[in-house]
This record gives sequence, C-alpha cells and structure tokens, in this order.
Amino acid sequence: MITFRPDHRYLIVFGACLTQFTVIGWVVSYGLFFKTFETEFGWSRTLLSGGFSLAFLVMGLLAAFGGQLSDRYGPRLVLAFTGTMCGLGFILLSQMNHAWQLLLVFGLFIGTGMSTHDVVTLSTIARWFKNRRGVMTGIVKVGTAAGQFTIPPIAAVLLITYGWRSTFMIMGFAAIILLLFAAWAIKAPSTKTSTNNSDTMSGYSFAQARRTQIFWIICAIEFLFLPSLATIPLHIVVHGMDLGMTTTVAAALVSTMAASSVLARLAVGSFFDRVGGKVTIILCLVPLLGSLLALLAIDTPNPLFPVMIVYGFAHGGLFTVMSPTIAEYFGLKAHGTLFGSIIFFGTISAATAPILAGYIFDTTGSYSMMFRILIVMASLGLILTLILPRKSLKKH
Repeated sequence: MITFRPDHRYLIVFGACLTQFTVIGWVVSYGLFFKTFETEFGWSRTLLSGGFSLAFLVMGLLAAFGGQLSDRYGPRLVLAFTGTMCGLGFILLSQMNHAWQLLLVFGLFIGTGMSTHDVVTLSTIARWFKNRRGVMTGIVKVGTAAGQFTIPPIAAVLLITYGWRSTFMIMGFAAIILLLFAAWAIKAPSTKTSTNNSDTMSGYSFAQARRTQIFWIICAIEFLFLPSLATIPLHIVVHGMDLGMTTTVAAALVSTMAASSVLARLAVGSFFDRVGGKVTIILCLVPLLGSLLALLAIDTPNPLFPVMIVYGFAHGGLFTVMSPTIAEYFGLKAHGTLFGSIIFFGTISAATAPILAGYIFDTTGSYSMMFRILIVMASLGLILTLILPRKSLKKH
C-alpha cells in the first residue's frame, strides 16, 4: 500500500513566503499615504520619506543581530517577536497626529518588524534545501512579489472607503495574525530532522569571512544597488500621481512591478542553481540600469508601466540572489550573521536614498537628480560584480 507522507519542509517554505508577503506588502503600501499626509498635516516628502528611511536603517542595524539569534536559537521566536512589532507599528500609525510620532513608530516598531523578514527566513531556507537553494529562495521571494502586487490596491480601496486611520488599524491587526501564524510554521533543521545537517555546519565563521576580500566586495555591491530597490517602490506611486495618475492607477504601478518580479524570482532562483551568483547578479543589474535610465528620460505617465515591468524583474532578482550567493561563497556555518551583516551595509545607503529623493523633490520639484544618482551607483555595482570570482571560495 502506497502512503503519502507530506514533506514538512514545504510548510516552512509557506511560512517564510507568508512572512515576506506580509512585511513587504504592508510596507510598500506606505507610499499611497503621501498625498493624504501632505494635505492633512502639511508634511514634506523629505519628512515622509524619513520615516521609511529610519525604518530601513533600523532594519539594517538589527539584521545581523537577528540573524545571530536565529543561528543560535532558531527562527520561530525571533519572527514571532518582530512580526508582532510590525503589526503594532501600523496600529500605532493609526493614532498619530505629530511628525515625531511617525518617526518613532517607523524607527522603533516597523524597523524592528522589517529586520528579520529576509535574513531569518532565507537563512532558514538555505539550511533546509541544499541542492535547490536558489529555486526555493526564489519561491519564498515570490511572497514578497505577491504582497507588492496584492496589498497596495487593497490599501488604496480601504483608504478611499474608510480613511487612513481605519486603514492602518485594519492593516496592523491583520499583520499580527498573519505573521504569528507564519512564525509558527517556521523552524530550523536539527540533527534528527535535517538530511544535510553536516552541510548546515560547514563553511566560514563570521570572523573568517570578514577577513576575505570577497566579503567586502559583496558588501559594496549591496551598498550600491540596494538604494534603487528601496527608493523606487516608495516613490513610484506618488511620482505617477505627479505625472497625472489617479491614486488607484498609480497603485497599479507597484502591482505591475510585483507581477514582473514573480517571474524574476523563479527564473533567477533556477538560473542561480545552474550558473552561480556572479552571472546571476549581472543579469539582474543590467535591467536595473535600463529601467533607471528610462525613468530619467520619460515625463508622461503611460510609459511607467513597461518601465516597471523591466524594473520589477531586476528588483525581484536582486532580492532573490544574495542569500544563495552568500551560501555559495561562505557556506552555512554563519549564514544568518553574514547575510545580516551584508544587509546592514546595504541599508546604510538604502536608508539615506528615499529621504534624499524626498529632499530632492521638495527642492527641485523633480526626481531627475535622484534617478541620476541611482544610475551611477548601480553602474559601480555592476563593475564590482565583474570582479567577483566565478566559483565559490575554498575554505582552508
């Protein structure tokens, strides 16, 4: 008699996917509220972007610590705590009346909530799947794309129907429920449950990895491309509205980006398993550059949709490729700590970029200068990627 034994690892994949869906879907919806806050409070885009930038900075500061806690104690408790903080942040946003409250909530609550959604989930997936690491990472990152595709239009309808305070309240309670369930579904492999436990313990320690040149090159690459991935999703909705789009049509720009990134996350994950990190990163940076050049050139709303298709592919691919690339070069012994440290270097620049974009718009009435800055940084990132060795380092 044939019995069916479900692979419990796929519940872990689902939990990781749901974490990505909720955290990123909720956060990217924030750009929809810019016009509302400009009208009701008179807040500048520099200030509004500053909240997001502060959350991004806190995310980077805590990512390595969250990865270290996950390496030591497992992902479940870590994700449950940060998920609750994320949901509480949105609930508190519904009650704010002053600018300092916006900054406090984003910095303390939402920044903490964002700090582990990538480093803990993807490090856990890397440990569970030795031979299909790229593909499974891509599948988890589809959760991010699904959140970007689904949540902004829903948030736009809620905003129009119920107002911004009720919308944030609904989003906050929903986030807590979803993220606690996702945390429950995720666990780390153990000696008894993992078929490749020796693999999860092999590779570089953090101290060994940080003494290599390749570690610092990857940190620099992350530093140079992550600002584009943080700035465009936050500002593209209000940029579309500046060019004449309605709120709901502009929200569809994020959904278009997300739909394109679904294909990218799956394709890039599969491609990584065949050719490795270096070539895959290059194939993501090229369309990123192309989309940024297009954003600089266009001044009408309709071309934004095809540009978001190209950008979405780069966006989804770059967020997918870094975790397995770190495992390729350094193994899994300290993967969470290493991944979190590299994310930290990226967030140094990525936290600055959105607020700089807001300041540039407030002072010039255009995002053109910001697009130029992002183009230069992405170009430098591409150059550094060409320096990376094609094959993984060998530990001595």
